[in-house]
Amino acid sequence: MLNIFSLANGRLFQEEIESLEELSNFQPIWVDLESPTLEEKRWVKQYYGLSIPEDAMDEDIEESARFYKEDNGELHIRSDFLVADDDEPHTVRVAFILNLENDELKSKGVLFSIHDEDVPVFRLIRMRARRAPGLIEDAKEVLLKLFDADAEYSADTLEGIYDELEKVSSKVLSGNMTDELAGEVLAAIARHEDMSGRIRRNVMDTRRAVSFMMRSKMLNGEQFEEARQILRDMDSLDSHTAFLFDKINFLMDATVGFININQNKIIKIFSVASVALLPPTLIASVYGMNLKFPELEFLGGWSYPYTVTLMVASALVPMWYFRKRGWLT
Repeated sequence: MLNIFSLANGRLFQEEIESLEELSNFQPIWVDLESPTLEEKRWVKQYYGLSIPEDAMDEDIEESARFYKEDNGELHIRSDFLVADDDEPHTVRVAFILNLENDELKSKGVLFSIHDEDVPVFRLIRMRARRAPGLIEDAKEVLLKLFDADAEYSADTLEGIYDELEKVSSKVLSGNMTDELAGEVLAAIARHEDMSGRIRRNVMDTRRAVSFMMRSKMLNGEQFEEARQILRDMDSLDSHTAFLFDKINFLMDATVGFININQNKIIKIFSVASVALLPPTLIASVYGMNLKFPELEFLGGWSYPYTVTLMVASALVPMWYFRKRGWLT
């Protein structure tokens, strides 16, 4: 899908392009290619003189491979954007190309973005730019607003994680932790820990991209100050993710502790039962020997009830003692 965005009365308007001829009807500041076909890439190259690299969305992590400037003046930025899906959270690699120097190409002043799937941050910026006139003035502003919205999206996701952890915390601290509930709590904690890790990685990546824009001297004074504010927001998110990691570790330790307590209760019951059954076992072993016992001969036909009663009493007395001491609870 090839979408172009142009400014009209300070607002951002979107058009979906279905042929090469339609490109000549607009003067966009942003060209967005979502899962572009070979034909759409050919249109961009033919009209704008822009060649999209084959490895534009590769998973390279070296800064030299993700943030660089071509000899023809094109700036290349590859950044990851978070998709906080409940079922399958992940990040989407987006490649940005921006020509600010080469006057010979129609791509000058146009931001090109290439990605494989729709990104929530992109939808947010499109909606805001349509409703708020003057929000975006040029292609550099589009890129800054995308990174700013990415920081805001990460912050909203962190707030959602905190709210969910509050629910988990109430379950853990209720004191009624069954094994089934402990399994649910551990699964929820693992999901939130994974999402927090993704957010921290996303924040780090966005910080690198914004820092590259500042170092490249492509921003004017107002945009440079906006980039510095984005970095300050990123720093605040770092401290918040650190707090969430501490809370997650606490809930994890507390849940594992309750599991250990439940297991100890089971082991204690088996231990008490084994100790309580030792006297009856001893009595049965003694009277089970092939010997003549005077007391049994004296009791005559009452010898069997005597031994059974003695074994039952020897089991009940320890159980009564253990219960009185509170060892059975």
